[in-house]
Amino acid sequence: MKSYTAVLAVSALLLTAGCSSAPLSQSQSSGTAGAGEEKIQVGIIPIVDVAPIYLGQEQGFFKDEGLALELVPAQGGAAIVPAVTSGTMDFGFSNISSMLLAKLRGLDVKIVSAGASSTGQEGKDFGAILVKKDSAISSGADLAGKTVAVNTLNNINDTTVRASIRKAGGDPSAVKFVELAFPDMQAALERGQVDAIQVVEPFLTTGTGAGDKVLASNYVDAADGLTVGAYFTTAAAAASNPELVEKFSAAMEKSLKYAQDNPDAVRKILPTYTKIDAATAEKLTLPDFADQINRASVEKLVALSKGDELLTSDVNLDELLP
Repeated sequence: MKSYTAVLAVSALLLTAGCSSAPLSQSQSSGTAGAGEEKIQVGIIPIVDVAPIYLGQEQGFFKDEGLALELVPAQGGAAIVPAVTSGTMDFGFSNISSMLLAKLRGLDVKIVSAGASSTGQEGKDFGAILVKKDSAISSGADLAGKTVAVNTLNNINDTTVRASIRKAGGDPSAVKFVELAFPDMQAALERGQVDAIQVVEPFLTTGTGAGDKVLASNYVDAADGLTVGAYFTTAAAAASNPELVEKFSAAMEKSLKYAQDNPDAVRKILPTYTKIDAATAEKLTLPDFADQINRASVEKLVALSKGDELLTSDVNLDELLP
């Protein structure tokens, strides 16, 4: 097995796509196991995408499976991936592109549950490309020669932005991408430092509220029902303790179904673990919380990533996906 230091060095490149708030200072659950319960640690990012696992904990779905959750907030995959692959955490949350990159680079990652997906509705998704209200840019094709901000270079957001440009008949190779944290993008757009920004909620609602225009829904343009985020462990852990993985996956499936069927509950729980206030939570476009990985969408993402030379070869999806 790779050393923790080596894993950390590689995984520093594997940041997750969404980031709706700064991480909380500590776990929000005590992680105290009751009689007959197994305590597990799950690395999450305090963003909209992980609302189902908080709801599942609240509804007792994990307790029903004999699990006591300790949800450990982190800034991104650069912390979660090495924690899971080293055995410090049992499970973690990440975006699909980061998982593809991790697998290609030889890290022992195994996706065990869906996390968050695109709504599939153009103009009504939880991620989008924004331009200023007075911008002359009217389609993805107009981004040729322009500068677009994404939160992490060489990951799911610039890959899917290129898909939007390509769909509109533009040249994705003619676009310059710059890396900015989501909270800094709106100001950069207003100052004219960038021509467009790719954002997720709640920054999408903030931007449109300030008058920005939605140029394209990049996740929608990339693939039908794109699975954007997922929960993972290691293949070694899954092989050594398949019962634990089955319990976690079963609880997550219940949690995702509950979140999908109860959007008001999602909006209510968001302010408890993020910095999203209740008023903003009411306005957000929520992800689709599909309870299964959309393999076809992952295959499309692999193809896009290879075309953009983010991935240098195919990834064995039979090994990576549930």
